[in-house]
Amino acid sequence: MTNMGLIIQAVAGLTLFLFLAWLFSENRRQVNIKQALLGVAIQIALAIIVTKFPVVRSGFLWIGDGVMALKDATVAGTSFVFGYLGGGDSPYSAKEGSNSFIFAFQALPMVIVISAIAMLLFHWKILPVIVKAFSSVFQRILGIGGALGVCAAAKIFLGQTEAPLLVRPYLSKFTRSELFTVMTAGMATTSISIMVIYAMILQGTIPDPIAHILTASIISIPAAITISRILIPQVGEDTSGHMVVPYQFSGSMEAITQGTTDGMKLYINIIAMLIVFLAVVALANSILSLFPTVGGEAMSLQLILGYLLAPLAWFLGIPWDEAVPAGALLGKKTILNELVAFVSLAELPKGTLSIKSGLIMTYALAGFANLSSIGIQIGGLGSMVPERKQEIIHLGLKALIAGTIASCMSGAIIGILHSIG
Repeated sequence: MTNMGLIIQAVAGLTLFLFLAWLFSENRRQVNIKQALLGVAIQIALAIIVTKFPVVRSGFLWIGDGVMALKDATVAGTSFVFGYLGGGDSPYSAKEGSNSFIFAFQALPMVIVISAIAMLLFHWKILPVIVKAFSSVFQRILGIGGALGVCAAAKIFLGQTEAPLLVRPYLSKFTRSELFTVMTAGMATTSISIMVIYAMILQGTIPDPIAHILTASIISIPAAITISRILIPQVGEDTSGHMVVPYQFSGSMEAITQGTTDGMKLYINIIAMLIVFLAVVALANSILSLFPTVGGEAMSLQLILGYLLAPLAWFLGIPWDEAVPAGALLGKKTILNELVAFVSLAELPKGTLSIKSGLIMTYALAGFANLSSIGIQIGGLGSMVPERKQEIIHLGLKALIAGTIASCMSGAIIGILHSIG
């Protein structure tokens, strides 16, 4: 299919996403169509700025170089603690064609390092300044309240339970729409600790993975706000407010220690999730393989999800002959989690997806919109505002759908920009 055909495809997808959000809105009469279209325009504008402007692009590539420096620094620690398992010199001669890379000891420890550095940047007031800058932009151009602006901006860098901590005193005052936007933004984006792992998984699969994943986290915020406000329109006054720093440290060492502790919990959690979820996929495929083959291919979870979600992948601007494997990735992300989906994307045989389709899927997968995140949000947000826990439970599945749509919109927009050149 020609580039023009794929562009029309993706534009049709964007239109469909907005229409479906409006169709299932809680109050279609209250939907601000002008504000929704402005939100999409802002998302497109942000995507153009961060992908097409050489100065901004160079900045993102510089961030990529910084991540590689962090990777090398982490190896210094892992090689001391784990020896050759952590990337140190091997005492044995590796067999030709063997893979000596051990994900748990050479890649994942970066989660701990990034978590510690992020907490240090918070203590040094650097991260709060960045969050406030993004918050001011979102408030002015998207017409949201100060408290929600802070949370949305923080979500670019922090997790779906950490970002709301910055506006915890205001959560009880949030309207239903604002609370839903907080949940949707949590589903539509990732966190700086995890995005580094995504980048390491995708190294060699797409060019400059960290730049694309960071871009995805930025441009998915306007989409999350737009879709959430269509599904549940804002009624009444926006909640004003400012950032409330939840961490108080006596010094830099205490900040590093707290960040290390938090990162270690995340490290263990990721290892446990990957072991269990990949085992579940393998077990499901073993059972499904007992059924008759489909087109000469053994029945598998990937095959079923691929066929079910192939139309959604097609609406992102992916050619139909690549839509089934792309749909399988979307299904894995939703049912299991995005880490499993990214591992599957990296392991796809060469040529299964074009470079453009790989980029589109990177943006569509770069978010926490999966079933387990519903439980995470109920536990995290529910503990911050226990009086609204039932409302959070009720909004959980809808937030997952809204977050998925927002991420898919980012994928479609990147596909359009890539086709234009």
